[in-house]
Amino acid sequence: MNPTSTAVLTAAIVFNGLLAGAFFAFACSVVPGLRRVDDATYVTAFRAVNRAILNGWFLTVFAGAPVLAVVAAVLRPDGAATGWLVVGATCAIATFVITAAINVPLNQRLDAAAVDSPTALAEARRAFEPRWNNAHLVRTLTSVAGAVALTLAVLV
Repeated sequence: MNPTSTAVLTAAIVFNGLLAGAFFAFACSVVPGLRRVDDATYVTAFRAVNRAILNGWFLTVFAGAPVLAVVAAVLRPDGAATGWLVVGATCAIATFVITAAINVPLNQRLDAAAVDSPTALAEARRAFEPRWNNAHLVRTLTSVAGAVALTLAVLV
């Protein structure tokens, strides 16, 4: 394999694996944990998490995962299965699009929601939680599938 294409594919596997792991851990721990709390705690905690995740480490992995997957598919490293590279890149792009089109706008709406009464808190949560959790589950599945596909590209 060409050292450049090998490095790009390795980085794509690592970045997509990190993203899949973060989403998986969130789906298995944070989402069920927040499901058990009252509306005020839910909104406060979710707003804090949404702000905390906007950091250089996460954003580098989040943006890098689809870019590296696409570059790896374009470079087609010797010995890597092209079909799996394309599947991995497609899943990585889908993860990015789901997040940008659904999760981020919902995060922004939750952040801007009026929460000055118990009724407002309940409404903010009701308008956010089901749709966000559904989109998060789908992006978790696409990110795991992308990481697996990229890995299979070198194993098959």
